[in-house]
Amino acid sequence: MEKRSLALDQKQRRQLEEVRDHHPTAYLRERAGALLKIADGMSVYAVAREGLLRKRKPDTIYGWLNAYEAKDMEGLVQHPRRGKKLFDH
Repeated sequence: MEKRSLALDQKQRRQLEEVRDHHPTAYLRERAGALLKIADGMSVYAVAREGLLRKRKPDTIYGWLNAYEAKDMEGLVQHPRRGKKLFDH
């Protein structure tokens, strides 16, 4: 399997660094940090196993990478999901 990488221009790198260092939402800080490590040459597997505060499944990191490549920062944002209705009103 080919090692995935992420090429960032200066604007993208600055944006990810800003999100990693200052965003109020922890999950976005984590995702930005993971992507910066991949851009710096760390493998997805290494990021998943030892590059973050919590271990993650490599597929989770691949998902973040794919979403970022498809939609930039918008791809990293979690959108509200529809849950199961407990009651009909």
